[in-house]
Amino acid sequence: MCPICIYAEMVKQSDIQNIFFLGIGGIGMSALARYFHHRGYAVAGYDRTPSALTQELEREGIEVAYEDDEQLFRSRFAAYNTKHTLVVRTPAVPEDSLIYTYLRESKYDIRKRAEVLGLVTRQQKALCVAGTHGKTTTSTMLAHLLYQSEIGTNAFLGGISMNYGTNLLLQKDSNMVVIEADEYDRSFHHLTPYMSVVTAVDADHLDIYGTEEAYREAFAHYTSLISCALVMKHGIALQPRLHKGVKCYTYGVVDPNGISGCQASRPDFYADNIRVTNGQIYFDFHTPTETIKELKLGVPVWVNIENAVAAMAVAWLNGVTAEELRLGIASFKGVLRRFNIHINTPRLAYIDDYAHHPQEIATAIDSIRKLYPERRLIGVFQPHLYTRTRDFADGFRQVLGTLDECILLPIYPARELPIEGVNSEMLGGTVVQKTDLITELKKRIADSRQPVAVLTVGAGDIDRLVPQITKALKQ
Repeated sequence: MCPICIYAEMVKQSDIQNIFFLGIGGIGMSALARYFHHRGYAVAGYDRTPSALTQELEREGIEVAYEDDEQLFRSRFAAYNTKHTLVVRTPAVPEDSLIYTYLRESKYDIRKRAEVLGLVTRQQKALCVAGTHGKTTTSTMLAHLLYQSEIGTNAFLGGISMNYGTNLLLQKDSNMVVIEADEYDRSFHHLTPYMSVVTAVDADHLDIYGTEEAYREAFAHYTSLISCALVMKHGIALQPRLHKGVKCYTYGVVDPNGISGCQASRPDFYADNIRVTNGQIYFDFHTPTETIKELKLGVPVWVNIENAVAAMAVAWLNGVTAEELRLGIASFKGVLRRFNIHINTPRLAYIDDYAHHPQEIATAIDSIRKLYPERRLIGVFQPHLYTRTRDFADGFRQVLGTLDECILLPIYPARELPIEGVNSEMLGGTVVQKTDLITELKKRIADSRQPVAVLTVGAGDIDRLVPQITKALKQ
């Protein structure tokens, strides 16, 4: 696919040479930056703070600025003029950013990341994964299943694939692209999915949507954009709005307690006969026409069975064979910060996860209880956003109360200003500063009379503490 063809729809001029990313350190933005850099464009960007991701971009030859300074931009990126430059932005960069203000007032062509991705979905067969939870793991699974099959795919992922060490997959002979469909700021309304998964519609981003009804309505509208097929979790509170001829399939998990998320008929795609042997999970996968038995789950976490069923359903619908599904799901290594086990000894386990919504945290806790039923569970949570903390305070208190011990970090504000009366203290547990976290953890582990499992969760910058925590706990 030629990027110039993409821009023909976006800008009148055909001589775009440079692309500048505002918020280039974001997981989705960095994938786009890598894509256009690979295609031969001059690519640069701004981000507030250095990270492992921005440093990797710099090693690949992409220039990154960390100072929000108009004069520095004008001198350092003098070649990035209005005629030859497209600016791609993320809502995470505030409106009062000095560089953003300068670019806007200078009449640069500024597009949201979602707009650019939307144009990509109109150039290829887009397999999109949407939903409140599970979309990063499910989309990465789907990309892996297709990439290692005869079908092949390109992919813009919302996390770093542990199989490939990147959030971007390129396969020029494939006309398919896997995309994580982000509902924040209604970004997914810019997409044109060929097929889509919807994993969940539990309310989130109420700072944008206002009500749960408006949130679900956004997903209903999203389904009206699909051109071929929808694969949705059985039993979720979504009334799809599909065009004539678009097929709807359901998926789920059948366990001894019944069908996950459903009280009635079986889904079109489902897993059953689930068993755990020597720490590995095995299951049978049912499609509308065949059953594939004895599949081994590459990352043996209970919630990944459901994610795997969704990913395999879309892969199967696009021609991936039974044997390719078997090999692909067994060789899947997971996604960075999606239930990564960093320490696993008889005395101590340490798991890190991106969970930042009450339901996601509940899922992570449930998975740990299943893996380590006899261990004392110490959880560390960094709340993400003042609005999310306020809107879901009751849910956070309830789920964090299921931990044996709860440690809280101060709220990570991201794009938001503080809200009076909203803080980590309102969620219960003990609040510590990041500088004191390791000392607090080591003390609690030493005081425990039983083996311990430690879980760190959050979508802010808690991930930057993971190497330090791992090193300290191993000692």
